Amino acid sequence: MVNKVALLTAGGFAPCLSSAIGGLIEKYSQVAPDVEIIAYEYGYQGLLAGQSITVTPEVRAKASVLHQYGGSPVGNSRVKLTNAADLVKRGLVAEGADPLVAATDRLIADGVDVLHTIGGDDTNTTAADLAAHLAKHDYPLTVVGLPKTIDNDVVPIKQSLGAWTAAEQGAEFAQNIIAEHNSGSRMLIIHEIMGRHCGWLAAATAKAYRIWLDSREWLPEIGLDRREWDVHALYLPEGDIDLDAETERLTAVMDQIGNVNIFLSEGAGVDSIVAELEEAGADVPRDPFGHVKIDKINPGAWFGDQFADRLGAQKVMIQKSGYFSRSAAANEEDLALIKQMTDLAVDCALRGESGVIGQDEENGDQLSAIAFDRIAGGKAFDLSTDWYVDLLGAIGQPVPTPATH
Repeated sequence: MVNKVALLTAGGFAPCLSSAIGGLIEKYSQVAPDVEIIAYEYGYQGLLAGQSITVTPEVRAKASVLHQYGGSPVGNSRVKLTNAADLVKRGLVAEGADPLVAATDRLIADGVDVLHTIGGDDTNTTAADLAAHLAKHDYPLTVVGLPKTIDNDVVPIKQSLGAWTAAEQGAEFAQNIIAEHNSGSRMLIIHEIMGRHCGWLAAATAKAYRIWLDSREWLPEIGLDRREWDVHALYLPEGDIDLDAETERLTAVMDQIGNVNIFLSEGAGVDSIVAELEEAGADVPRDPFGHVKIDKINPGAWFGDQFADRLGAQKVMIQKSGYFSRSAAANEEDLALIKQMTDLAVDCALRGESGVIGQDEENGDQLSAIAFDRIAGGKAFDLSTDWYVDLLGAIGQPVPTPATH
């Protein structure tokens, strides 16, 4: 019997969080209107601190409004319940306390029967740790996660919520950034796109941007030349980057049309950057999950330094679309997927079936509750994907060999 449901959003933003909250509230209001719903503020931080918002009848009546917005109305944070030292440092648990016990005590005190987590692999595997701990103490908790990541890199889920929208928004961002290409002669523009381990988003953004290019009318006689607006290089974490070969290819582009536009997945080249920092004795900043803080090591600037002199660039501009893209409201494609997933999430919760909702690539892309122990991050983008190979062919870039990490 489900009497009380809690939900939380965690990790970085994606264009699905607000809508997913709205979808869960709408579905519960439709099929189980008597179930009480709360939302923990700022993810697991709010769970530990006992800070929550009650979903009132007024919110239930207007839950559809949440589909119109990006971000998360209840707030996010990055908290790993098994990293006690970090949580003590942040004042979320007392010295010597077990964060899993603290979270357990809060869920018990709040009388929560179902916990919905909306986040990436870290968020959902943390939820699995919590559920396992509760099970050991004979407290039955159903945990149903929803996969949120614009990187689209959760194993074994085919499509993560928000990724389609992020690619569309990144392409929109690029339209204005690449319009800067003739603000100086021999211009190098690097569009840095989120994607720590997986290049799907950078590739999908480049694809969406080139679809926009195909939809435009051009006037090269006055300098409005499609070639100058095009993507000239696309670098992903999964592929090796031959700087010498790319220098030769892109120098020819620069000499011919006067500018070069590079779409860069932020994870491309990170191993090289980290190696340089460690060799120099510098500290490599990392988050509570042990991930390198990419915004601190600045891959876009590194690639700018690598190519500026090689290409004879007279002006270099580096722009990042990540925060613009990830805080957008979900597009129609994502809204449809969000509804499918939130509907199933509620159905699973009411029958006591835990897992992460997703299209299971290892089971014919069937939408189902995937066991937590099968969820992992860092799914690589397949460099043999047809549309990606076609995209590289169109911009004149060889398909890279797989990177060795």
